[in-house]
Amino acid sequence: MDFTDLIDLASERLGGAVLVANDEFFAPKENLLKPSQPIFIEGKYTDLGKWMDGWESRRRRTPGFDWCILRLGLPGIIRGIVVDTSFFRGNYPEQCSLEACAVAGLPDVVELSSGATEWTEILPLSQLKGDSLNPFAVNNDRRFTHLRFKIYPDGGVARLRVYGEVVPDWDEIRRNGGQVDLAAVENGGLVLSCSDMFFGHRHNLIMPGRALNMSDGWETKRRRGPGYDWVIIKLGAVGNIKRVEVDTAWFKGNFPDSCSLESSGAAANDPEFGWHSVLAQTRLQAHTRHFFAAELSDVGPASHVRFSIFPDGGVSRLRLYGTLVDQSRNGAA
Repeated sequence: MDFTDLIDLASERLGGAVLVANDEFFAPKENLLKPSQPIFIEGKYTDLGKWMDGWESRRRRTPGFDWCILRLGLPGIIRGIVVDTSFFRGNYPEQCSLEACAVAGLPDVVELSSGATEWTEILPLSQLKGDSLNPFAVNNDRRFTHLRFKIYPDGGVARLRVYGEVVPDWDEIRRNGGQVDLAAVENGGLVLSCSDMFFGHRHNLIMPGRALNMSDGWETKRRRGPGYDWVIIKLGAVGNIKRVEVDTAWFKGNFPDSCSLESSGAAANDPEFGWHSVLAQTRLQAHTRHFFAAELSDVGPASHVRFSIFPDGGVSRLRLYGTLVDQSRNGAA
């Protein structure tokens, strides 16, 4: 799959943050991780100069480069990045590079900036184009928590997207015991495919928290023929599903009539990748959190699920709470 189909590990909505920058004279560092697409407003200026929707440092008059340190919202393996220089035409950096580290807990800027932190270069010095999406594949299978982004020699970058695979600390989760949301993005879940996502992206289903509005969910177009819509989700780890939540928040005139859930143990030694019914087709209501437990069938360990909605519509969140089986995180997709 194209790495941009993966999760943006640095996303602000997942807890990503730009912790520090050596210079942000013209535009603040926080803009780098804004979820919205960058914009340009003709004629808008601040006391410091032209207003720009990105991170922009002043013109460098001495040797060196500018940099910032980011905390990933979710730790994981980075497969690629996109350096978006939209609207930076005469003021974009000529080159960039990226380093990464893995530090437990919540280290502060002093610790991350000290010589004790081991940084690994995952993107060597690379050329950038102005007013462009600059994609770069990353070939490193290590789990990282923080990034150091360098621009040479100075200038502005609108957005930085960091795509990869979430790698939770499963040992800590096991030590804590109890059920976990096996499908949650923060636990390594990934929506692999779907029948349609005309109005809302499939990844919204497994994002943290409740939806902010109707755009913050998975929504398909109106179906004019037979059939139904569906998504296939790879669980973060193999587990037994004990409780399901289907949240139709904000979907009032466009919620599905009903839904169903099937599971497969493909990564749990099920060579046929067969689908088994966990929740039979069940009616849904508008703008409601639906919880199912007694209605679920115990079909054994699951590594993937197929969630179907009939005939179409929108669902804001899907939670699949369960217990881990005695297997390590499986990377099959």
